[in-house]
Amino acid sequence: MVEGGYNFQLRDLPSVSSLLDDKALSALATGLGLTSADIKCSAEAVLNIFRSDRVEDGEPLSEAALRELVVDAIAGSLRHMALRKLQPVINATGIIVHTNLGRSPLGERLLDAVRPVLTGYSNLEYELETGRRGKRGAEIERLLCALSGAEGALLVNNNAGAVFLILHALCAGREVVISRGELIQIGGGFRIPDIIAESGAILREVGTTNQTHLADYESALNENTAAIMKAHRSNFEMVGFVAEAGVEELAPVARASGVLLIEDIGAATLMAEAEANKLDLPHPAPSLRAGADLVCFSADKALGLTQGGIILGQRELTERLRKSPLYRVLRPDKSLLSVIEAGLSLIAAGEADAIPVNALLRTEPDDLKNRAFVLARKLRKAGLSVEVIETEAEVGGGVAGRRVASYAVAMSAEGSSPEDIARALRQNRPAVLAIVREDRLLLDLRAVLPEQDGVLLKVVLAAARAGDS
Repeated sequence: MVEGGYNFQLRDLPSVSSLLDDKALSALATGLGLTSADIKCSAEAVLNIFRSDRVEDGEPLSEAALRELVVDAIAGSLRHMALRKLQPVINATGIIVHTNLGRSPLGERLLDAVRPVLTGYSNLEYELETGRRGKRGAEIERLLCALSGAEGALLVNNNAGAVFLILHALCAGREVVISRGELIQIGGGFRIPDIIAESGAILREVGTTNQTHLADYESALNENTAAIMKAHRSNFEMVGFVAEAGVEELAPVARASGVLLIEDIGAATLMAEAEANKLDLPHPAPSLRAGADLVCFSADKALGLTQGGIILGQRELTERLRKSPLYRVLRPDKSLLSVIEAGLSLIAAGEADAIPVNALLRTEPDDLKNRAFVLARKLRKAGLSVEVIETEAEVGGGVAGRRVASYAVAMSAEGSSPEDIARALRQNRPAVLAIVREDRLLLDLRAVLPEQDGVLLKVVLAAARAGDS
């Protein structure tokens, strides 16, 4: 609507029922994956706006002209609604574990494994052997211990919850010693100092932003110290004149002082440790062997599963956490448990690549290069200006600075900026998320699932045609 509204007779506004029968709106809604209920919602909102913005000066609109304006406004509302709805996208950003895109894709194998459990009843808290009430997540905890070497394990609904539970249950009212260089903030405003304060523990900062030594921790310990805490830098790196004390150095000090050593590693894999080392991915086993009492990390980052917070360490401590009233608030539901159990079972069976993140990480660059050349050849046939370039993708998801070799198709279009092309790709179905770099649009194939190549081609061609028109 134009500023100031339109002059029209209220009786000339189309009815909601007539708008629901409008063939153009119905066709648009179907194409966008929306329903008649969505049309009704948009129609009611648009009609209310027209009523409230109506003016009484200027040339009055005819009934036909008014209807056309209303239908156009509803169409715009439906397009906006479709873009807000949760929907699949193709990730051509070159970030494998992309926080804004749902982090880790689960893939068909995992969904096939959990479908029978989720579509019916399950023995979530029932012992089939005894016929009595059982403990949820028992098999997951066994798998976690077997894959990590931990004595005990506990699963909660996310890693922020894991950190909060540990601090609240084990450190409330006492000091937690942490380096100033690890008082981090990650996405969504999650700040370590705030979490410590909210948990009831007392923050004790040591060292400086870039230099924290063992002696800094030692001088801070006192009779009111509950724990030394290490926190990962999930989304940034520190380089240059930097020093920090690792778990290996801190464990003897914590043990001698009778305080806990807690490490939030943020992102970790549970594939074979040797494989994790080859891929330069964090694994909890080294920290546990070095003497960390508790280690926690996210299940939907480098592990490649769904949202969850994994706590590993001394059995006596994980059992204390389980008995905390707060655990009831944070405990996982059947959907989270079923996906994580299925994923851990695949890893334990040596089938880690059935989890998409692992397969994407281990795809050979030559495979990506071949796929990129195939895509580029087809786009050139359609008249687009493209070239294949070598690039670097990011692991993402809390593994700061970890990059892997990749290949991308670089696009340019006469008369359209890279931002214009990116916008057109985002507004297609499915949406394609790409990168703009050095005045070119890049489609990085590292995080594009191989089965999506055909759909990616169609969307790019459709966006190019829309730009031409």
